Amino acid sequence: MMLSKFSSSSSAQLVKISRFFGKGVNLQVPSLSCATVIQDSSAKGFDDIPGPKGLPLLGTVLDYRFGPYKPSNYHKALLDRHKQYGKIFKETIAGHTVVHLFDPEFFRIMFQSEDRMPHVSPLLETVQMYRKKRNLSPGLGNSNGEEWYRLRSAVQQLMMRPREVAAFFHLAEGVATDFLERIRRIRDDNQEVGDFLNEVKKWTLESSAMTCFETRLGAMECLPDSDIQKTIDANAAIFELSTKLYFSLPLFKYFPTPSWQKLLNKEDFFYSKGKELIDATTKTIQGLMDKGELKDGQYGFMTYLLTREEFEYKDAVIIALSLFGDGLSTTSPTTVGQLYCLAMNPEKQERLYEEVCREAPKGEPLTSERINRMSYLKACVKEGFRFFPIGPDVAREAKKDIVIAGYTIPEGTRIEMNNFGLLRSSEYFNDPDDYLPERWLRGGSAHNIHPYLLTPFGHGPRMCAGRRFAEQEMYILITKLIQNFKIQWNSQEIMSQKFNMLFVPDITARFGFLNRE
Repeated sequence: MMLSKFSSSSSAQLVKISRFFGKGVNLQVPSLSCATVIQDSSAKGFDDIPGPKGLPLLGTVLDYRFGPYKPSNYHKALLDRHKQYGKIFKETIAGHTVVHLFDPEFFRIMFQSEDRMPHVSPLLETVQMYRKKRNLSPGLGNSNGEEWYRLRSAVQQLMMRPREVAAFFHLAEGVATDFLERIRRIRDDNQEVGDFLNEVKKWTLESSAMTCFETRLGAMECLPDSDIQKTIDANAAIFELSTKLYFSLPLFKYFPTPSWQKLLNKEDFFYSKGKELIDATTKTIQGLMDKGELKDGQYGFMTYLLTREEFEYKDAVIIALSLFGDGLSTTSPTTVGQLYCLAMNPEKQERLYEEVCREAPKGEPLTSERINRMSYLKACVKEGFRFFPIGPDVAREAKKDIVIAGYTIPEGTRIEMNNFGLLRSSEYFNDPDDYLPERWLRGGSAHNIHPYLLTPFGHGPRMCAGRRFAEQEMYILITKLIQNFKIQWNSQEIMSQKFNMLFVPDITARFGFLNRE
């Protein structure tokens, strides 16, 4: 196993980790070639791309400030624009001009034009601004070019290989087991857990803390006024405030508006709590190494980051903070969506239960090997992503002028591949409104689905670095929940999604958990 090389007997490790208490090093990576430029002398110009005109510079921001749309239903506005203008259109909102694509063949052109270092705009420009203001490492999602390549190439060995991620399986499994016990304790007389999303966020945070720091936070026992709940709330506020600022006049870029100051305060709180954990873990590792007591594989995630010569300490901090905190805005709402699909389709839930009973009998250890044999579980998760995608798009910045759909898109333009709007389309799926995990099994109707259509974690070199960890955590939790409970939806309302830079449930998640015999 790769982590075995980080044993306590290696004096080189002590030197590598000790350097973080002083000045780190910075490795320069050679430049790579740029993407192939797609040219067409007959192509129309950028100004010819259709779309809502709006006001000079401000674009259509007033559409979201005063109607007919709200920031929370931005994705519905995109669907309306798609219906009105077609499979390619552009829109400017408060100075941000974006080209939107609604055709997987257009996605193919974009992806196939990329080199090894695709450029992306940050998901949250506010986070990029915050980290620059506080002199922090930008992290993977806020950097491009050689800076991004330096970080990505250093983490991919640990974070992107299934075998290495499986080494953390037992940590996530232990947290999931405790989460089931919490469900049993907090159910009401109707076997219901109210505001289940917040409970899932506690599980996500606890699981991430174990993966990153081998530390139990006590998140599943925390009180409403605890620092753990405040950390969860701070993360939610960061996304809410970032959404508000995206659809506002960009005054916050020039002077500290009240919303920007609130966001800074929330970022400071979230960062400080994460940094405390990282510093404490680093100090523990240092102490164990000084005594020659660091065991093989112990503190595997942080030890890996701390022994990479490509990283300065601030890089290791941001990478760890990202894996620790990003699940609150991605894994948590996605898991709620997955459970909703199963609750609303009890016959599919029972088929999954049969597979779980067959491959992971209750009372026997749950292992990564058992999970890997559960084809229907993975089909359910894939189908769940079709109904509840993480976000509305996969985004890129054109590195060179490129022609898509007969229009020249200039270098530097943000391009959003809006696959969310195609996932329930009869043009691409049979019975698109039916939850049919079977479509993803061998011989199912999705065997010839366009390869660039369902990409919940992105595609290519810029695919989400935490994908393997997120999938592993979801597989474990769903398996254990189905193994122990019949899951019911206890609301008369139908759950959908609202836009909050990413997608979140649009109503309170209310699930019933009935004990299985």
